[in-house]
Amino acid sequence: MKCNLCPVNCGADRQSGAFGRCGAGGIKIAKYYLHPFEEPLISFSKGSGCVFFCGCSLRCAFCQNYELSRNKRGKDISVKELSDIFRELEERGADNINLVTPTHYVDKIAEAFSIYRPRIPVVYNTHSYEKTETLEIVDTFADIYLPDLKFIDPLLSERYTGRADYAEYALPAVKFMAKKPLVLDENGKMLSGCIVRHLIMPLAVYDTIKIIDFVAGLPETTYFSLMSQYTPMGEAEKFPELRRGITKREYSAALDAIRAHGLKRVFLQDRTSSDRAFVPDWDF
Repeated sequence: MKCNLCPVNCGADRQSGAFGRCGAGGIKIAKYYLHPFEEPLISFSKGSGCVFFCGCSLRCAFCQNYELSRNKRGKDISVKELSDIFRELEERGADNINLVTPTHYVDKIAEAFSIYRPRIPVVYNTHSYEKTETLEIVDTFADIYLPDLKFIDPLLSERYTGRADYAEYALPAVKFMAKKPLVLDENGKMLSGCIVRHLIMPLAVYDTIKIIDFVAGLPETTYFSLMSQYTPMGEAEKFPELRRGITKREYSAALDAIRAHGLKRVFLQDRTSSDRAFVPDWDF
């Protein structure tokens, strides 16, 4: 069976052991644990039950999870073992199950949820390079969408991901995800909804402003999380402009755009969050 879950449409026969453009064959993970550093509505009190999947169809040059996205480490598991991980995280008190970079495993994840469906929300944490037909499968098990909307400018997406068509897929995908109804419990924990993330990149605040313009047109129930944590990692050294963090001026320009649109549901990162200390240690 050929895999066409993501927009790359590489057609790899992963059932027979072949590897797709994402670098994945079967299911491979690098870590699962209660993660305290997501948005407050997600990590909440006990932490988000994150499962970090290996491989990635996008492969950003600056990826902070570089070893994972390039499939350089991790542990192969079965569908049944994945369902057991969901159960274990729930039993450990996770506020939700958070699937990190899951696109290329959607079929297997859906199968795992058919074995065991936790009684806590499921978060789909994605780079947004998605096909809407794949998201229709995701919508059968996801309660919360956490898309990272990276670029609108095709020159930027081609330079840093090799995918000039990123926005052609990401913008419709985010619109699909933003339709998820917003539901918070009596304590303010998110049970359903969408939080659109965006990472400000050096010399690319003009594209950040385009993204804020786009987010302003989404349903008012959509949250926006502006991230200032860019840190040179992965293959960033190959790009002179990526060898530094963002400046105060770049950050301020993004904040001005948020104010200009009057966005209300916004999370902001302190600029001191750009630190390698926030990157997890990979267990496998």
